Amino acid sequence: MTLAFALGLSLVATASADDDKDNLKFYCTGDATTYCGGLDPAGEEMKACFTKHRKDLSENCRRAIDAYTATGGK
Repeated sequence: MTLAFALGLSLVATASADDDKDNLKFYCTGDATTYCGGLDPAGEEMKACFTKHRKDLSENCRRAIDAYTATGGK
């Protein structure tokens, strides 16, 4: 029973991390284009650009970043 519970938790955590990544793409694509156009979305430059423009990003994008970061960014 403990193994099944642990497996269930890992599946929920994986689904949550995938949802956070999908939300990041959905809510931040416009902001990425506006403030960081031409940068690799998965690159360190994009992270630096988002950090630089944090106050300019949409509320939904900032929330998606916070959720993604809270799951370890995986």
